[in-house]
Amino acid sequence: MTYGLSETPEAEPGTSASARSSHRLRWNKVPEVTAYFWIIKALCTTGGETAADLLNEKAGLGLTGVSVLMSALLAVVLVVQFRTKAYRAGVYWLAVALISVVGTLISDNLTDNMGVPLETTTAAFAVLLAVAFVVWYRRERTLSIHSIDTTSREAYYWLAVLFTFALGTAGGDLVSERVGLGYWLSAVLFALVIAAVAIAHFALGLDAVWSFWIAYILTRPLGASIGDYLSQSAGDGGLGFGTIVTGGLFLAVILGLVVYLAVTRKDVADPARVTGQAA
Repeated sequence: MTYGLSETPEAEPGTSASARSSHRLRWNKVPEVTAYFWIIKALCTTGGETAADLLNEKAGLGLTGVSVLMSALLAVVLVVQFRTKAYRAGVYWLAVALISVVGTLISDNLTDNMGVPLETTTAAFAVLLAVAFVVWYRRERTLSIHSIDTTSREAYYWLAVLFTFALGTAGGDLVSERVGLGYWLSAVLFALVIAAVAIAHFALGLDAVWSFWIAYILTRPLGASIGDYLSQSAGDGGLGFGTIVTGGLFLAVILGLVVYLAVTRKDVADPARVTGQAA
């Protein structure tokens, strides 16, 4: 993909080339955007939705207890992720899975525990995500995921990912509850919008950076709608598989794909190509 936004960060005044390169990693810390990426991302989103429901309803932890537990686990995994020197499939996708749960819980806590309307949470998360992008770009002069090769860029990346999950949760719930399409039709709607974004990028030249992040946001409500359709009872418009079966099924597929990628390294970015894009 060709990125319309600048790939070259501006040098800080008075910083030598050797000093600037000393904190830069050779390898990108995130995977290449392939079909595997979008499949696992959607599955993690579905898994996050069902895992949050399972821990909240079946384990009896409640939203607050689940939120504390998942946030603590996410913090540990992110520490490991930041300490790695290159993209590692297992660590990266575990972080994505956990952040999908935490993003879901943030939105659910605001709506269910605090009574904040979905319209308000959707708008608030959209603003927070926009602010994160603005600060990221002003500091790094790029929003490209092909150059997540410094601690600063990685921090902005994960902050943006968290807000996309929270925004996708609130926006998806707003659409499904206000419009009343049901789980299956909601999934079809979000899939069609994602397809429209892909067409706009490949056929009409929509900037790849924005195409990626728009699709990233939309995969959250898409995955949630699929997860709800499979897990919820027939009386509620689902297939009635339950959260345990649905969560277990998607977890098995995720593990299989992540192990495959860890062995084959098909989603590891070529350092020479990444360097060329960031030059």
